[in-house]
Amino acid sequence: MKVKVSTIAFSKNQYLVGSLLREFPDAVVNTAGVRMNDDAFVDYFSEADAAIIGLELITPAILDRLPNLRMLAKYGVGLDNVDLEACRQRGVTVGWTGGVNKRSVAEMALGFMLALSRNLYVTSNQLKSGTWNKNGGTQLSGKTVGIIGLGYIGKELAGLLRPFGCTILVNDILDVSAYAEAHGLECVSREDLAERADVISIHTPLTKETTNLFDAALLRRMKPTAFLINTARGGIVNEGDLKRALQEGVIAGAALDVYHTEPPVDQELLNLPNLICTPHTGGNSYEAVVAMGVSAIEHLVAYRDKTNNRKEHE
Repeated sequence: MKVKVSTIAFSKNQYLVGSLLREFPDAVVNTAGVRMNDDAFVDYFSEADAAIIGLELITPAILDRLPNLRMLAKYGVGLDNVDLEACRQRGVTVGWTGGVNKRSVAEMALGFMLALSRNLYVTSNQLKSGTWNKNGGTQLSGKTVGIIGLGYIGKELAGLLRPFGCTILVNDILDVSAYAEAHGLECVSREDLAERADVISIHTPLTKETTNLFDAALLRRMKPTAFLINTARGGIVNEGDLKRALQEGVIAGAALDVYHTEPPVDQELLNLPNLICTPHTGGNSYEAVVAMGVSAIEHLVAYRDKTNNRKEHE
C-alpha cells in the first residue's frame, strides 16, 4: 500500500515518521513543508493508495482526480474539510478518531481566558513599548463562562475550570442536558449565554448552521466587559464583525487561534491591541501531535490488515 503524508506537523515529527516507516517502509512524507491544495495536492497524491491529511480540502472534484486513493487517515479531529458523502460514494475509507487533542485545545482556551481576564497580553506588550500599566484585570475565579459546543473539548474545558468555581453555561445543538446536570453545568440558549457570560469559548464544528454564528447581532448581546475565544474553526466567527466590535468597544477583547483564511491576511484585525492571535496551534502541543499522528497510523494499519485479510479469503 503506497502511503503519502501531506500534513506538515506530522512530517516534521521524527517519532511519527519513524513509526509510519516501520509499518509502511515506502511511505512518503512532506519534508519540504509545502501547504497543498487543488493541483499540488492532486499531483502529490496521484500514485497514492492511502493518505494522511490535515486541513486540506477533500472535495468530489479532488477525489475524482485521485482514482487510486482508497483510504484517508485524518491527522486532527475536525472533519469539516472532508466531504464524507463523496468519499462514501467513491469507496474511499475515512479513518478518524475524535477527541485525541482535547486536552491540548482545552488548555489553550483556559490560557486565553486567564491572559484576557488578567490583562496579561495587553500589559506585556505595553511594557515592551515602555508603558508601565498596573491594570491587573479581573480574576477568572467565580466568573460566568459560556461554552459553545459541549463535545470532547468543551467537556475537557469544563473540567479544567472546575477549581476556579465558575458558573458554566453551555449551549449545544445536541441534547446535553443529562451530562450538564450531572456535572453542574447550565444549559441555556445561545442568546442567554451571550448576554450572561463574562468569557465565551467556542468548541463547535464548522457547519452550515455554525458559519458566521458570532456575527454583529450576537456580539452586541455580549457584555462590554466580556471576552470571546475561538479555538475551533475560523468561519464560526465573522471576522469583519469581530474587528468592528473590538474597535468600537462592543466587547473588551478576544483571542483567535483559527481564521477564515489561514494564514490570515487582515493585518488590521491581527494588530488590534485587544486581540490575542495565534497560528492555529491549539491542538499542536507535542503530546497532541503524537496522539493525532499515532491515531492516523493506526487507521492505516487497520485498513491494510482488513484489506489483506479480505484478499486471503477470496
